[in-house]
Amino acid sequence: MKKIALYSLAGVAAASVLSTVFLKAHAPLGSTPTKVQQASFVKRGHYQDGKFTNLEQADMNISASEGFSMLRETLFSSDEGRAPVAKLPVADIDREAVNGPEDSLTWFGHSTFLLSIDGKKLFVDPMLGKRASPLAFAGSARYSVDWLENVERLPEIDAVLLTHDHYDHLDYGSIRALESKVGHFFVPLGVGTHLERWGVESARITELDWWEEIHFEGLTLVLTPSQHFSGRGLFNRNSTLWGGWAVLGRDFRFYTSGDGGYGSHFKEIGDKYGPFDLALVEGGQYDPRWETSHMAPEQSVQAVLDVRADKMMLVHWAAFTLAFHSWTDPVERASQEAQRLGVELLTPKIGETLSLEELDSYTSARWWEQQ
Repeated sequence: MKKIALYSLAGVAAASVLSTVFLKAHAPLGSTPTKVQQASFVKRGHYQDGKFTNLEQADMNISASEGFSMLRETLFSSDEGRAPVAKLPVADIDREAVNGPEDSLTWFGHSTFLLSIDGKKLFVDPMLGKRASPLAFAGSARYSVDWLENVERLPEIDAVLLTHDHYDHLDYGSIRALESKVGHFFVPLGVGTHLERWGVESARITELDWWEEIHFEGLTLVLTPSQHFSGRGLFNRNSTLWGGWAVLGRDFRFYTSGDGGYGSHFKEIGDKYGPFDLALVEGGQYDPRWETSHMAPEQSVQAVLDVRADKMMLVHWAAFTLAFHSWTDPVERASQEAQRLGVELLTPKIGETLSLEELDSYTSARWWEQQ
């Protein structure tokens, strides 16, 4: 019996070592900021005990009872309605518009979009892969086509803007596929360590803190606060920063929230940089058990009013099932709330390109009802 016990312990130890080695070697997991980088973060007012913190105290942890309820819901609740019954069709990419000099925006589903502004191409959170996961064979699968096959047909990208390092926003395969087409990467503090592990030279990476501005080829880019968290591995939660972006051009002011719960930072962003012509605000993958880190659709509409945006698009939906609500619930609820509060909600199809100069004449369609 003692030998069996020793063999069992040895097996557990070996499995643990192998798991650790695998995790360190598995490139999609990214990396963790070095001790030197961490020491530089200490100077920031929102980096404590080796972790970044939110502006407002917000508990991001899920309690044991909430975790149990999630497990029960996962095992015993119906999945009906949580994903489309068939792959979502996408609009044919307007190559002329996407490659042209006119101001435009193309949504690829979830939080991924290509912004053309003042002749520059900015790709925000370019998650183009099949799964929001570090594993190719497991994790939430994309509702529509795998956009990676279209990378070679995209124009040269002046800059990639990342909001944080979660798998549904920062994708290893997408970065590797795009890397040679991208001039520069602008990221929150610490996120550059993932890119460097994946082969992006440090000279092409600029890390920013909240409220930091940078002038890039005629544009002003600002990393704005959000109320969220970060981490790609088992032991690096909140080791990198998260946020949203304000992009200020000659005639067009743009804002995207990144992921996060509702808070007073939206009004502060509006006071500092508003009004905006268009705001893309996350409003999917919500649940009362993690309400501090993801907004309900009604809160998303209020956030748009807070940042003083003329028009809004709802993002963080229509690509992956990461919560327990139906896949159309975010846009249905946002539509109702936007109508109630007098906010103009734009609902382009996945892959559709909007002309920023013609937003006033754009007619939204309830395309999700046809699925």
